[in-house]
Amino acid sequence: MTAVITGGSRGIGLGIAKELLENGFFVVLSARNEGTEIEKIKNEYSGRVFFVPCDISDINDIEKLVSAVKEKFGKIDLLVNNAGVAPKERKDILELTPEEFNYVTDINLRGTFFVTQKFIPLLKENGKSRIVNISSVSAYTASLNRGEYCISKAGISMITKLYAARLAEFGISVIEIRPGIIETDMTAKVKEKYEKMINEGLTPVKRMGSPEDIGKCVASVAKGNFDFCTGTVIDCDGGFNVRCL
Repeated sequence: MTAVITGGSRGIGLGIAKELLENGFFVVLSARNEGTEIEKIKNEYSGRVFFVPCDISDINDIEKLVSAVKEKFGKIDLLVNNAGVAPKERKDILELTPEEFNYVTDINLRGTFFVTQKFIPLLKENGKSRIVNISSVSAYTASLNRGEYCISKAGISMITKLYAARLAEFGISVIEIRPGIIETDMTAKVKEKYEKMINEGLTPVKRMGSPEDIGKCVASVAKGNFDFCTGTVIDCDGGFNVRCL
C-alpha cells in the first residue's frame, strides 16, 4: 500500500507518516524542503520512505509530484492533504492585506483542491482508495487575528464534501480530520497561552494534542475502518467541539 502525504517534513505530517509506516505502508512525503527529520525517518524505515519536493501553491510543482509518484508506483491507496501554513504575522482582519491573504489560502485552500484533483487518476487505479484532508477546529472557530487561516480551513471542509460527492462512484472516500490544539512548530510560540486555556477548561481532555494523535486517526481511515463513510468529519481535538453549560 502506498500513501502520499503533503507537508510531510515535520509536525503533523511526520506524525501521520510514522503511523502509516508502522502499518506497512510505503510513504511518499512532499514539502518545500526535505529537512533533517525526513532523513531520520528514511534511515529508520529503509526503502519505504521517499521524498519529492513540492510547493503546492505552484500547479507545476503539483504536476511534477504526481508524475514522480506515478513513475515510481503507478497508483496510490491514500492521499493525505496535510500541507498548510499559518499567517506570517497574526493581524486583525481589518488590517489584512491581499498578499497576506493569498499567501495562506494559495497553499492551504487552493493547493489542497488541486493536489486532490491531480491525484485522482492514480487513486482511481484501485478498486478502493481514500483521501484524508487535514483541516482544523479553525474551520468553525473565528480567530479575528488570523481570519485568512480560518477561511482556508473552512474551505477545506467544503473541498471534502465536494470531492466526497464526486468521487464516490470511483470507490474513493474522502474524510476530513479536524485537529485541535496540537503541539507542533506552528503552536510553539503560543504553547504557554494554550496550556493555560486548556487547564482552565477550554477542552475536556486536559492536554495539547500530538502529531501521533492525528496519525492514529489517519491510520484508522487508511486501514478501511471508515469505508462506509465519506464526507465525514473526525474531530481529534480533546473535546474542543463539545459545548458545555
